[in-house]
Amino acid sequence: MLCDLVRKGIEAYLPLKKEMKVWSDRKKWVETPLFTSYVFVKVSTREYYDALKSSWAVRYVCFENRAVPIPEAQIDSLKLLLEDTKRNIELTQDCLKKGDHLEVTIGPLKGVRGELVELRGQHRIVLRFVSLGCCVHADISMDEVKRLKIPVDIDYDQI
Repeated sequence: MLCDLVRKGIEAYLPLKKEMKVWSDRKKWVETPLFTSYVFVKVSTREYYDALKSSWAVRYVCFENRAVPIPEAQIDSLKLLLEDTKRNIELTQDCLKKGDHLEVTIGPLKGVRGELVELRGQHRIVLRFVSLGCCVHADISMDEVKRLKIPVDIDYDQI
């Protein structure tokens, strides 16, 4: 998609972050989009519809049916942030809170479900793992869990 836009002479930016991907047989650093399904474009009024005619474009991010312009200073700040390779960048729209029911998505506890018991700083949480038959508190990184839509069944008589 980025190539389609550049070929049309449209200034486009796809923010990428490096993350460690783990497979059963290897680990590898890969670049992935910071914002899933977003490409930032700088367009004139004439180019507004040209950008949407790209093979992969669907629509602009809108508020009250109008495209939302992102200030150039914010894009520049984002670029500076991503240039800092020592910084671990994490994007989330979820605000986890005590009592949320989560599932571990990677690592040795993958698939284990638990209840969020405590937040430790901005990047660490403590889960209660009922499915293991007892209460086990463990530090798990927030990027290693996903929120469950259906609460974990907890039989407090067995704890």
